[in-house]
Amino acid sequence: MFGTIIAALVAVFIFFFLFMGIIIVPNQTAIIVERLGKYHSTLLAGFHLIIPFVDRRAYRRTLKENVLDVPAQTCITSDNVSVSIDGVIYMQVVDPMRSAYGISDYVTGAVQLAQTSLRSAIGRMPLDKTFESREQINQEVCSDLNAATTTWGVKVLRYEIRDLTPPASIMQAMERQVKAEREKRAAILQSEGEKQSQINIAEGELASAIARSEGEKQALINRSEGDKQAQINRAEGEAAQILRIAQATAEGLASVKAQLDGDAVAAAQLKLAEAYIEEFGKIAKSSSTVVIPSDMASVGGMLAGMTAMLKPGAGLNAKPQSQPAAPRRQDLPLVQS
Repeated sequence: MFGTIIAALVAVFIFFFLFMGIIIVPNQTAIIVERLGKYHSTLLAGFHLIIPFVDRRAYRRTLKENVLDVPAQTCITSDNVSVSIDGVIYMQVVDPMRSAYGISDYVTGAVQLAQTSLRSAIGRMPLDKTFESREQINQEVCSDLNAATTTWGVKVLRYEIRDLTPPASIMQAMERQVKAEREKRAAILQSEGEKQSQINIAEGELASAIARSEGEKQALINRSEGDKQAQINRAEGEAAQILRIAQATAEGLASVKAQLDGDAVAAAQLKLAEAYIEEFGKIAKSSSTVVIPSDMASVGGMLAGMTAMLKPGAGLNAKPQSQPAAPRRQDLPLVQS
């Protein structure tokens, strides 16, 4: 009976001893094991056995990416303006043993170093540049952190400025500056629009004036062409009229000649007599003073002289013959109507 109890106690002790020596490490986790107070090994994900009461699980480290908040702090720019800045650190443990024995608390150390590096970077820049150079500041802080944390077994993946807040007075001044810049751009855009509008109006007026002048020019050309054609038509009409009159006169003389048994001289005398009487009729209508020959018989002599040129051998080259004297103006008595 006593032996059974001893066997049971030994079995329980062995089970407890084995249970205490079993370690199951989760994924992306590392456990630092110390044996008799000294670093022994680093256990990664999986099943492991240690010696109870001899080996001890001293540190537990996650190998995942950690996000650390950097509290807000006041930094002074190169132009002596105080700004409040906070940020975020993204870091990861790459050497669990160094992270355990290289520094007592790598999280606090990284946060403090980030604040120090940030103050140094901001102090080299004016206020306006801090808003424009956030990426540059992030890179500088990340570079400083990686240079210092190499012996800590951690790696800073990136650093980001979360909020950058200047004093209220500076914010108001910046808002006024931004407003002034916007008003300036609006005025410039408005002036550019008005300028372009004036240019478009001027170009439109120029095009309209050119089109109007071209139209007037074409109208003048068309009018002159019309006048030219009208004059041509009128001249052709007058020429045709003269030709018809001449033809009619010739036909009339031919008819008279036929009636006078072929006497061309008599026909010409008849025609000249008709013209003479017609012209005297016009003078009588156009003036209150009438001029008549003192000797009506002289009319026949004048007609005879004019028709003598129609005879064979007569003309401009014929020898002059004695003709009856033409009536002189002083021989013509004036008869008042």
